Amino acid sequence: MEIENVSLSREEMEYRRLQAANELANGSSQSRVARKFGVSRTTTSRWQRALQGKGVEALRRRRATGRPSRLTIDQKREITAIHAEGARSFGFPDDRWTTARLADAIEKRFGIKYDQDHVGRLMHALGLRKPKFHYIFQMSNHQGSQPQPRVQGEALPAA
Repeated sequence: MEIENVSLSREEMEYRRLQAANELANGSSQSRVARKFGVSRTTTSRWQRALQGKGVEALRRRRATGRPSRLTIDQKREITAIHAEGARSFGFPDDRWTTARLADAIEKRFGIKYDQDHVGRLMHALGLRKPKFHYIFQMSNHQGSQPQPRVQGEALPAA
C-alpha cells in the first residue's frame, strides 16, 4: 500500500495507521513501515509506542478537536442552496461566488461573520469548490528555456 503525498480523510488515516500497526506487530521495522506508508520514521515510532502502550485502540480515529462550528447543519445545507442560486440572487452583479461574497451572504443571512479564508475551507468542505492545483515550475539546464509547469506530485520528466 503505497501512499502518495495527498490529503487523506480521517477514515483513510485511521486505515493507514491500522495497516501500519499490523505490519509493526508482524515484525516489520519502523523504517520499512515509514517508507511503505509514506510517513516519517518519527510518526511510525509514535504509532509503535501507542500500540505497545494502549494497543490497537490507541490508533483508532478520535473525534476531531477544535472549536465547534457556529453554523448548524441546516444552515450549512442552506449555504449550499444559496450557492446554487448564484451570487446574483444576493445582489451581486454576476453569479460568480467568491469567498468574500459568500462570507458577506453568510453574515447577512445568519448574522455570523467569517473570514474569507475560512469560507474557502467551508466551501471546499461542502463540495462547492474544487481544490486548487499547485503548479511547480522547474527550470531546464538550457539557457533561455522557459519554465515548464507541472502539477505538484507529478513525476519529473526524464532528463
